[in-house]
Amino acid sequence: MAARRHKQALAVAIALLVLAAADLAVAFLWQPETRSLLHDVLVVFWPLPALAGFLLLAYELFLHRRLVSELSQISGPSIVEHLLPNDVLRTFLSSIYGSHEANQDVVSGVLGGDGLRPHKDLTISTNTTVKLELQGINAKTYHLITTQSYQFRHSVPVDRFVIFATSDVLLRDTISAACRYPLFELYYITDPSLFLDSVDDVLHSTKIAIDYIDHDGVSRSAAPSQIPLLEVKFDQWPNYLTFFRESTSTQPKRSPHSHLGDLRIFECDLSGIAEDHLVSAIRGLTITSRMLQRTNEGFCYWQAPYPSYVEQIRFEARGLTVDHSPRHEFSIMPFLFRSNTVTGQWLKADDLDDLTVRSWLLPGHGVALMWREARH
Repeated sequence: MAARRHKQALAVAIALLVLAAADLAVAFLWQPETRSLLHDVLVVFWPLPALAGFLLLAYELFLHRRLVSELSQISGPSIVEHLLPNDVLRTFLSSIYGSHEANQDVVSGVLGGDGLRPHKDLTISTNTTVKLELQGINAKTYHLITTQSYQFRHSVPVDRFVIFATSDVLLRDTISAACRYPLFELYYITDPSLFLDSVDDVLHSTKIAIDYIDHDGVSRSAAPSQIPLLEVKFDQWPNYLTFFRESTSTQPKRSPHSHLGDLRIFECDLSGIAEDHLVSAIRGLTITSRMLQRTNEGFCYWQAPYPSYVEQIRFEARGLTVDHSPRHEFSIMPFLFRSNTVTGQWLKADDLDDLTVRSWLLPGHGVALMWREARH
């Protein structure tokens, strides 16, 4: 559209210049014996199309791009900052992808929330580290200990933390987009027969540390502590996950009764670890938890719950081998925008290096640690 308008403007400018030249030529070559009104008009008129054509041509060839660039630099950022993030990104995606209801999934994933309240419903971590540790229990089961640390770009105005635990694959892939709580964690138990034991493991092991702002606006920190996780009754699940309230173009409405055996929701009051203070906003969050898993599944993984700039993902797998269980070799398989690892190599636990990421991860991005019996 812009290229077409540019060509049309150039055509008009050239037409005006041609008209001016023709006018001047006629006025110069035609010299009537007596005074003629038409001749006088031609003499007076030719500078007008000449000037208009010259200005239009100069604007299109030299001034337009520079003027648009300067105006966008001056007004663009200030205008965008006063618009709702959801509106800005949705409009931009529609111009690139075309109009589609599924664009909202991309909007939520990139923004880390709905983006309907500037800087108040977005969860974006600009400094994130992750550690995955495997501790064998016996030859069949192990504990996956996950430690995640986040530092948020804007303080998250919330005093609650929510934990989802599920053994349902579909819930695993949709909870992040359907959750309307800014701070949450999702645990997926791959073996349904271990679901209840794994949930108990999470409940009794989870420790949380926070950097927070109290109600007086003072920045404070709270050391890692265990705080009671209160289970959310199933009739309250629609308040936590949108697909229990309504259907969308990408997923139907679901009934909480259908997931009584494969979903648990817990929440905690973060003020419970803030000594005598009340939490009004969270600046940083570190959560450590332990989850029971099957060893013969041959993998574990971590996914970003919200947009996170990840510095490093650490692995500690030497504890997986216990008693008379076979020794294992490991391979790191990232699913990221980019990473600094050579995939496909199988290494001993002692040779397993940390993964340097230094890149943004969106919900759905992460890394898997795979293992198999060592081959001699």
